[in-house]
Order: sequence, then structure tokens, then C-alpha cells
Amino acid sequence: MTGKKKKNLKLWLVTGIAIVFCTAGSGFYRNLSADDETYKGLKIFSDVIDLVEKNYVDPVDTKELIQKAIQGMVGSLDPHSQLLPPEAFEELQIDTRGEFGGIGIVITMEKGLLTVISPIEGTPAHKAGVKSGDIIIKVDGESTKDMMLWEAVKKMRGPKGEKVLITVVRKGVSKPMDFELVRDIIPIESVKSLLAKPGYGYVRVTNFQENTSDDLETALRNLETGEVPLKGLILDLRDNPGGLLNQAIQISDFFLESGTIVSIKGRQKRHTKIFEAHRDRIKRDYPMVVLINAGSASASEIVAGALQDHKRALILGVTSFGKGSVQTVETLRDGYGLKFTIARYYTPNGRSIQAQGIVPDIEVSQQYIEETAEETEQTDEDALLKEKDLKNHLEAYPYVEDEGESEGLPSDEKDKGKKTKKEKKVESRYGPLSIEGLQEDNQVMRALEILLSYDIFKSSAR
Repeated sequence: MTGKKKKNLKLWLVTGIAIVFCTAGSGFYRNLSADDETYKGLKIFSDVIDLVEKNYVDPVDTKELIQKAIQGMVGSLDPHSQLLPPEAFEELQIDTRGEFGGIGIVITMEKGLLTVISPIEGTPAHKAGVKSGDIIIKVDGESTKDMMLWEAVKKMRGPKGEKVLITVVRKGVSKPMDFELVRDIIPIESVKSLLAKPGYGYVRVTNFQENTSDDLETALRNLETGEVPLKGLILDLRDNPGGLLNQAIQISDFFLESGTIVSIKGRQKRHTKIFEAHRDRIKRDYPMVVLINAGSASASEIVAGALQDHKRALILGVTSFGKGSVQTVETLRDGYGLKFTIARYYTPNGRSIQAQGIVPDIEVSQQYIEETAEETEQTDEDALLKEKDLKNHLEAYPYVEDEGESEGLPSDEKDKGKKTKKEKKVESRYGPLSIEGLQEDNQVMRALEILLSYDIFKSSAR
């Protein structure tokens, strides 16, 4: 990559939890095109602004009108392109640092209501008794009605030691509940691991942030140096909304010795690149099962696609989200940022994931073992939106591939992994790992059975 300032590649998928960011760029200021049609369009826009400003029935904020017009223009391109106001731009940068000051809850907007997905174990919110499903109606006395998700996140984050008051409505409780919480440093733990059975490791990766590959390497080393040699690994990427592209590449590289990991292809030459695997100091040739579901997106799909195409791992679960586009984030004046799509990415075999997703080798829906047949007729995955359901989504393959110069470097974002409905599944993702929890998860148990069976057959063949 060239340029006076380095830019990191990123994967994005808008989540109700947090949006991952790590791209900073030089100014994105271009001269207006001399094209007559462009000039005419800008003149009409100027005329409309002038007429509304002078004649609309109520006073208008011209700056706000222009900002909304730009949002509309960029948003009409695809679901992952948008203008980022300074506050939103700042929040994006916070989320890749591995920690932040806050109260420790994962939230989403559900039917216009600010809803707690889950408190994070050990944080102020968790200790105070905030629960999954709580609806936050006020933050420091200010109503959350019509509040943007990033605005709510910003209001609840802050320096360690400062207080924040949240008011929640809870199902089964007649009156709103107040929680006065003291902010603390909230670590974003993206990797958790344990031995599912002696010789068989389980690793859950919940997102791809700056230190995820380092944390995964540490987890693998601990599993690999146990009393019993590692005979198999379950890599759980379910409900992983994505994150940084370089982390997805490094994690894929842990398990591949050579060949392509992923390629990105855009209309411009600078937006086209192939990422290759390298021989590792530690050879990891034990069998693997990778778990995916409809909430696995972007960076998760890159890892799953690379391991699947190289036949390095068996993919189990249901078809993933299907977010296969790459965005760049450019800095604008006055603290604004512009995020827009510049490329699609492809698996080693040239498959586009965009609006299609990764299809598992073995399809197994998410059910909990003690659930009845009636409760599992419609699984959580059935209720989730995917990339192909989003308005203005890109098609899997471009109609025309042009060549030319470009400005801006690829990054990427994850759009939005959807909230699951079962409390157990939510707690499984954000809570502590336990053998008991894994034993109740039929996808994990199926993966473990496959690894055990492989070892039995391998021993029989000797």
C-alpha cells in the first residue's frame, strides 16, 4: 500500500452491538467534475436548498439539510455506504482498541426500542443486575425515543469512575427500574477457549479486532501444549459480525501453509489485491470443524471460505450472512467520515460471498438439546435477515470490470449481525464458557462427534 498515511483494510457489517473501525485517511477533497450533467445537478440542488431555506414554513437548519441529502445519496448506493458524523466516526475508532470506558452492555435497536442483548460478564451493568431483554428508555434522564444507536452508545460510554443513570423497562416488572452505574474499563474479549474433551479444543471468536489474532495464537498454544496432544479443533464463528480484514487473513494463515486466502477485486486497479498464506513455524495439521450461522459475516466468511476451499476444515451450521463487499473509510473536513464500497472479495476458488454466503458442508440448525420439536420448528437462523434481504444490496458479481486509477484504500465493515431470540444463545456468546453450556449446544456436540469419529477411523486405518 502506498500513500503518505497508512490505511488498514477492514471488514464491516452493521451490528446492533458495535461497529468495528480502523481506517484513517488523508483528506478526501476532489474538484467538481466539469461534466455538464453533474454541474446542472449541483445547480438544481443549490436552488432547492436556497428556496427551502428562504421560504419553508418553519426555519430550517441548512447544515442538517445538506447532511441528510448526502446521507440519502450515499445510502442509495448500497446498505454499507454512509456519511459518518463526527460522533459516529469517533465511536468507530474506539471499538478496535480492545477496551473502552463504559458500563458493559451489548445493545441493539429492536422495533425502534433500545434493547439490551446481553450484559458482559463482570462489568458494572452485569454486577448491577441489568438483564438481556431490558429496554432502556432513558439515559441520564434523557429519553432514548428517536435516538440513534451510536448516540445511545456515546451517552453510556465515558471515563472510568464517572456515573451514568439508565432507566429500563423489564418484562414482568410493573414500573421502570433505575440503575446508577459507575463506568469502568470494559475489555472487548474476542477469543475464548477451553477443552471440550481431552485432546479436543473449542475456540470461540466473537469479532475481529486489533488483537484477535494474538489472542487466538495464545489460546491455540495453550490447547496445543496440554497434557493430551490436540487431536482436533472446533472454531466457532457463529454470530461473529466481522471486523478487521488483516485479522481474518492472519487467522486463516494460522491453519494454511500456502495458497490464496482471499482476493479483493474492485473497479480500480488499486482496489484489487490477492492475499496469500505463508508457512508457519508451528504446523497445525489436526482436523478442524468451523461453526457458522446466519450471523457469521464478512471477516468470518473470509476465514470459513478460505478453510473450506483449501479443504482444511469442515464447515458445519447454516448458510452465513453473505456480506462480501469491501468498504473504505475516508476522512472529510470537520471530523466527518465517508464510508463507501470499493470492491468485492472472493474465496480462494473465486467464489463471491456477496448476497450468497458460505454454504456449510454439513447443515445443522441451532437447537438446544433439551428443546422440544415444537420449540425448534423455526430456528433463530430462519428469522434472521441476510445480506440479500437488505435494500440496495450489491449483486454477487459485477456486470462490468473496468480498469483505471483510484483514490482511497480498501477497508471493510460488517453491517449487522442480527440479534438472536433465545437467551441461552445470547448468554453463550457473551458469557463465560463452560462444558455444561457446550453440552447443551447441538452444533458443538455434532462437531465434536465428527472429530471423534475421524480419529477412530484414522486409527482403524493404521
